[in-house]
Amino acid sequence: MHQTTKNIPLNKDELLFLSGESGTIAIVKAGDDGQYFLETQDEEIVLGLEPHDLIVASAFSTGDVIKKGLKSILYTIRELKSPLVILPKNHPASPRMKVAVSAGNKTIISCNIKPGTHPEQDILCGSNEFNNIEVSGTHNGVKLSNLTQCKCNILKVTFDINIE
Repeated sequence: MHQTTKNIPLNKDELLFLSGESGTIAIVKAGDDGQYFLETQDEEIVLGLEPHDLIVASAFSTGDVIKKGLKSILYTIRELKSPLVILPKNHPASPRMKVAVSAGNKTIISCNIKPGTHPEQDILCGSNEFNNIEVSGTHNGVKLSNLTQCKCNILKVTFDINIE
């Protein structure tokens, strides 16, 4: 049986991947400049995040290409301060969303919501294998809870974008 909770050390210059059979989750620390913008159809919301809070991205795909994409999206959000965009429910682009992102101290992965349509930053769509996993930021890293059903691989990499 799998351990239900895991604490994983994570620094602000590292990224954590959870890779399953049909999906991938990527996690980074929010970092020192914790002001982020959440854009909905009607308003702009300013999110104030602590350095130990997390930015979590989810994709319904696996492999190196999706990992590069997730890393790039998280880099764009954290380092370039690109806003997080929330689409209205039933938006025609929703089924084409390849990645959804959440930011905050705690995120619950759910397979029962549509990608990109939830302004609440404590829930994020993900593939079935990640359903109900809770991802929380700690001062030393990441706490993953409800891992009983998850058979994912966990990989920590450097959080940078090389231009060599």
